[in-house]
Amino acid sequence: MNAGAILIVLGACLLGAFPARAEAAKGELPLQAAHAKAATSCHNCHGEERPSSGAGVTSEACMACHGDLVEVAELTKHLPVNPHAQPPAPHPGPAACQDCHKQHLPPTVTCLKCHPTFKFNAK
Repeated sequence: MNAGAILIVLGACLLGAFPARAEAAKGELPLQAAHAKAATSCHNCHGEERPSSGAGVTSEACMACHGDLVEVAELTKHLPVNPHAQPPAPHPGPAACQDCHKQHLPPTVTCLKCHPTFKFNAK
């Protein structure tokens, strides 16, 4: 996947793109628009075509398409706070991709758990 495509996918995820609904008609959970447009299948992320309810996704599965954390941090370095950059010690991290990115639900800002006044805007 080229850098432009990765930026589109990340932007759509971070901006809370509306989920695609085609999968819902087939009894599957909806995907965020960018993954639906890329024709991502359940197998691409879950490793099986019909995962059980609540089946998790590993960060390694995300990195297979999006690159490792260093590559993703480079793509998001223009943001006021880079959510993919490793924070300095003693800050915990790095966070798992799925801590913020919920492909079947809107994304969350995990930083708010400890920093309730943190303002993050990916625009």
